[in-house]
Amino acid sequence: MNKGGPIIIIEDDLDDQEILTDIFAELDYKNEIIFFAEGEKALEYLTSTQIEPFIIFSDINMPKLNGMELREKIHQNEDLRLKSIPYLFFSTSAEQKHVVDAYSKSIQGFFVKPTGYNEIKETIKTIVTYWEMCVSPNYVK
Repeated sequence: MNKGGPIIIIEDDLDDQEILTDIFAELDYKNEIIFFAEGEKALEYLTSTQIEPFIIFSDINMPKLNGMELREKIHQNEDLRLKSIPYLFFSTSAEQKHVVDAYSKSIQGFFVKPTGYNEIKETIKTIVTYWEMCVSPNYVK
């Protein structure tokens, strides 16, 4: 896990992208924020770059390649798996089936997007703070 790497947000809703952009700007993290509206584009980026992202926030319901399918492809890719990138679902709902499926694919967290701006901001802050404090196999000295 590269704590200085970009934060990847895979979200097809433009309103949610705008809210998250504002929240990350207010929180003033030094990480670059990279948005993808499609899982396929995110997968292309992740498999073609040497950059190691810090965290991936992914929606579940997306066209073409949904969040579950994307997670499966990332988990099956040995190079990506070895980068130890925290993969979190950040979705508007949490159906029991989705939560069970997500954890069976080794995600590191499943969060339901709060409805209020300040609650979303506090959730993001809590998540990022947790991962900033966490160690991973590639970065233990």
